[in-house]
Amino acid sequence: MKTLLYIETDGEKVLGGSLELISAVQALDSEGVALVVGNRTAADTVAELGIPVIFADNATDYDSLTEVLSQVVKEENPDTVLLANTALSKDIAPRIAGRMSLGCVSDVIGMNKTDDKVIYTRPAYGGTVLEHIEVEGTAVVTVRNGSFSKPEASSNAGVTEKKIEIPESSIKAKIIDTVKEISESVNLEEAQVIVSGGRGMGNAENFKLVKELASILDGVVGATRPVIEEGWVSRAHQVGQSGKIVAPKLYIACGISGATQHTSGMTGSNYIIAINKDEEAPIFEIADVAIVGNVNEVLPVMIEEMKKVKEK
Repeated sequence: MKTLLYIETDGEKVLGGSLELISAVQALDSEGVALVVGNRTAADTVAELGIPVIFADNATDYDSLTEVLSQVVKEENPDTVLLANTALSKDIAPRIAGRMSLGCVSDVIGMNKTDDKVIYTRPAYGGTVLEHIEVEGTAVVTVRNGSFSKPEASSNAGVTEKKIEIPESSIKAKIIDTVKEISESVNLEEAQVIVSGGRGMGNAENFKLVKELASILDGVVGATRPVIEEGWVSRAHQVGQSGKIVAPKLYIACGISGATQHTSGMTGSNYIIAINKDEEAPIFEIADVAIVGNVNEVLPVMIEEMKKVKEK
């Protein structure tokens, strides 16, 4: 069995979700090869994790990247093509699958190999059920961040540079100008600790407790959709179906009831602490620690205790 990984970068470093794909290959006991585009330093980093790397440097947009990936898939003829479930991959994965008549499975959280067949598991209906999918032939698969651990350093497997010709006919759109929106930069997907607040915080003033706890824990602030709509924090902090899918080591849910739209975006967290005054709140069903109480009374106590621990 052979697997091709597309390793995505942010222009400087490899995205954590892409590194997890290497562990996914190891879990499948598959022969893996990685494709890195446009960042030679990132290619060297990936090769040091024990997987051979193909490096191409001539893709600058979605159309050219789709062409490069399609050509590499054709040459390598893998059984599976894995991509991290990012905004970029959600765009190019179905393009490649459609162009080459391949199967496509999105937002996968687990893979199981049985009798040379791979079963892909993904959440459906807002995460209320899990569906298991088998694909005939090559499958193009996007994998949710946090589904696999990051790999350990290994022997250097080497980098092969490849020059790929991109036909002009494959470029359907040309970027003539780029305008960057000035917005808050929040990296929820890579965060190890997230403290999220919901409608139960009451108001913007109380929501500052969420920000304070996140700061003490060197974490990132998350929020539910109602909080965003109230304007207590920017949309960059939204976790859930219409926000970011996260998988931190620690997720603290403050005043969050546990609606499916939110929990489907954070169930991959390693450890979940939930604070809610309603002991019947759905969030407690997935929490490792459930604290029943007024969140605006509990958080100040937590903040003071965390300060004491940090001082030690």
